[in-house]
Parts: sequence; C-alpha cells; structure tokens
Amino acid sequence: MRHINNFYFLRLLYVAILLIPTAFAQDTRTVTEPAIPPSCSVLIAEKTGNGNLLSGEYELSTDTARIQEALDECKPGMAVELAIGDLSSSRKVNKHIEDKYPIHDAFLTGALELREGVTLLIDRGVTLYASRDPKDYDPNPIGDGPLLCGTVSNVSTSYITAKEAPRREKTNWKTTPSAPQGRPCRPLIAVNAKNAAIMGDGIIDGRGSALVVGHDYSWWQMARSAEPKQLRYYSVRMIVASHADGFILYGITLHNSANYHVSVSNTNGFTVWGVHLQTPTVKGMDARNTDGIDPGSSSNITITKSWIDNGDDNVAVKTGTTHMSVIDNYFYSGHGMSIGSETNTGDSHLLVDGLTEDHTTSGIRIKSNAARGGLVHDLTYRNICMRGVPVPIAISPYYNNGTIEGFTDPGIVGDKIPDYKNILLENIYDESPGNVLIAGLDEQHRTQITLYAVHINGIQPSEMHLAFADIYVQTCSKYPASLQTNLPLKDLPVSVKVFPMANTVSSCGGYVVNAPDPCVGKFVPMQ
Repeated sequence: MRHINNFYFLRLLYVAILLIPTAFAQDTRTVTEPAIPPSCSVLIAEKTGNGNLLSGEYELSTDTARIQEALDECKPGMAVELAIGDLSSSRKVNKHIEDKYPIHDAFLTGALELREGVTLLIDRGVTLYASRDPKDYDPNPIGDGPLLCGTVSNVSTSYITAKEAPRREKTNWKTTPSAPQGRPCRPLIAVNAKNAAIMGDGIIDGRGSALVVGHDYSWWQMARSAEPKQLRYYSVRMIVASHADGFILYGITLHNSANYHVSVSNTNGFTVWGVHLQTPTVKGMDARNTDGIDPGSSSNITITKSWIDNGDDNVAVKTGTTHMSVIDNYFYSGHGMSIGSETNTGDSHLLVDGLTEDHTTSGIRIKSNAARGGLVHDLTYRNICMRGVPVPIAISPYYNNGTIEGFTDPGIVGDKIPDYKNILLENIYDESPGNVLIAGLDEQHRTQITLYAVHINGIQPSEMHLAFADIYVQTCSKYPASLQTNLPLKDLPVSVKVFPMANTVSSCGGYVVNAPDPCVGKFVPMQ
C-alpha cells in the first residue's frame, strides 16, 4: 500500500511540475513598443518600381554604396532614413503594370551591414529592392574558388535511414563529396552589432521570383530544382543577425525573400513588433524555403502583433533557443508555429499566447529526428485559434524534410535523439478537423504533454497518431463539454498512457468563452 501511495504522490508531483512553465516559459525582459529614433541622414529615392519590377535602366546601378556609407557614418541612437522622392514625371515602369500594382519610390541594393546602435528607417511609400545579381552578394570578390551564390551543387543533404545505411556502407556513402569550396551568398542585410534596428512603414522586397542575373531561373526556381535530390543550393537570406543583442524589427513590411526572411543567432534580446511579412505577394507562385522568422542559439525573444504569410515555417525556433514569447500574432500560408528541425543543443521556455492560424499546413509543430534532435522542454501554448489546418498538432520525432510530418518512424540513423518534455497545450480551438501527431521516438524518450481545453471540431479516431507518449488531460467544470478536450483517446497503442487529472476549478483560466465557438472574430484578412 505504501508503494501505491508513493506512486500516486510522485504522479501528482509530476503533474504539478508540468503546470509550472506557464509563469516562466517566456522572454524575461519587459518589452514595450519601440520608438523610432531621429534621423542622422535622409536619402531620397532616385528610382521607382512596383511589384518586384524595376525598369532596365534602374537595374544598371545600385544604391548600395550610398546607403552603406550613411550607415557607417551614422551615430548610435539615430537612423538612416530612406525617403520618397519627386519622381512622378519620370516613372520607368510599364503602364499596364502600374494599373495592377501601386508604384513605389525605390532603392536597389546588394549586401548591406548595419552598425551598432543604428536604425535603418524605411518610410511609407518606399521599397528597398534586392539586387538580382549574385555578384552583389559576393563575400570576397578576390577570394579563392568560384562564386557559388546563385547556383546548385551536387551535394545531397538528405538523411540516412536504417534501410539505406547498409546499402550506402557498401557503396562507401561516407565519402560522398563535401560541400563545394567557394564563395556563398552574403545576406541582403547583415546585423553583427548590438542595438541595431530596422523600422518604418516601408517595404523590403527580396525579389525571389525575379531571374538571377547570368542564369535562366529565379531564386525560387533554383530552390525548387534542388528539392528532388535534396541538393545544397546557395541563395540570399533577407536579414541575418548574429551577436546582435537588442536587435529590433518594428513596423516594417517584408516581401518575397529569396530564402529565409529573418535568421537570428547568438543574440540576447530580439524584438519583432508589428511586422508584416508576405511571400509570395503574387498568390499561386512557388516560394520554397522562405521561412518567416527563425531564431536560434538565442535568448529573450519577443515576436508580437505581427502578420506572417509565407512559403515555409511562419516561425521556426532553431536549436539553442530559450526564453521566447510569441504573443498576439496572425499566421496565414506557411507551416505554422514550429520548433526544429535542429534541436540538438536543446530548446526551452517558450510561450505562445494569442495566436490565430488561418490555413497554415500545421498549427503547433515540433519537428526533429535522430540525426539532429535533443531535449525540448517547458513549452506553453495557449489561446490559439485555427481553421483549415490539416495537422493542428504535430509533435514529431519523424522529420524527413517534409512539409507535413509523416505519421510513422522513417528510421533515420543518428544518435541525436529528440526528447520532448513538459509541454502544456491550453485553450486550443480548431474550427475544422485535422490530424494530430503526438509521439516520442522510443520508450526511453517518451513525449510528455498536458492537454487542457484542446478542442478540434469533427476529429475522428483515424486522425489520431500516437506513440511513446504520456498524455495528461486536465478538465474544468466551468467549461461546457463542447469546449473540453475532445481528442479521441480510447483504444490507444500500448506505448501511450493517458492520465486524467481531477477537475480543479481554482486553476480554470484562459480565454472568454464564446460558446459554441471561442474563436468568433479571430479570423481576419492578412494585414
């Protein structure tokens, strides 16, 4: 009897620990709305464009040198302002294009680098266009090897599965060619300094659909051509920040990046406030690997009041990230609120609160595999509304480069095992049915998750995909049955354990109930 009592005591203690992350899984800073600093210099636009087009004449020279010179000379705490000009009498675009897309005053640039404490301020009506020429992103024009930027290599990045490993051993797969020697692409905007920022109501357009100079394909077409064999290719990321403590994106609109829009690493303190990110801007175009915002190896991150519609993960938390808040955002096309696929150095203390996902491919997505996994823990997702999401919940150790996770183990070889612990899903409501995947990789790496008011309309038992999971189900007597967790948790695999938790009225919280649909008014057009 003592053994049984100890068992239940330990289980209740574990459940109590599960509920702790709500208070601590977040950015530890006090984050307030950023303020635009005074301008140290004002650069007037000398070009025009619309969509992602400039006239041939405007393509002949860039504004890179004058923008970079202004950034270099600006004092910390001030901004280089890109402002509209008076170009109404000399517009260089076709009239039929002008009728469809509004004209913007424009700057054209290759690679830029922000300086410590300096803001790049882009005014409303101004678009900063990315050059189509790979030479404008050459990290070292006099360096050794060819310029790789804008090309596809013959090196595969695909994973090795248990089925393939013996065959590959026989063909000496470990001696496949290493990455080509040469010069890859610099980002459009590099941030390697503290307290830098990009602000304003203007637009940065990466022109991913435009033809790459010297080639017969666009940046996006190049990315798609590399996909069948998972080949390494060399493209331009829009914003890459590293060792950039205090970096801010505020109010800016990001369009059509050739590759990832925002990558941040080795940074303490990163704020995204009121950003509008849309790629592709012409619906129906194919924009592979255009992730929205990807922080990694960083801490104290807030993404808030932003709108993200893109061609890959809306937000992807990369390995080594801790204390991050994703608050009051809207996601549209894209692969959802993701962690991974790299988690080998761990991720922890994430809070997602007040998220609307409208026709993303996945909703809550944690993805990794045995080649790149690690410990992911202390995650809180709450007050999330979804509709038209094929996989509203995917907690997966099965990642194999897919847009949506497969529901069975592909047998990827490796010793970096995904391990998901202390995950809380609270007040999650999906207006349409979809698949749920909650899995650990094996008995030694069981996924541990608490569900509290997780409701997916119309979900069927065949849409539940579970393995090696400990699932704790919290209920609340003040919620109607229609809003309680409704996931079919009967007839489970032997490896899955469900632990119902007692009603605890004092712990009931969350959104205001608008029964039968708590997401009334949440689904609004992309802004």
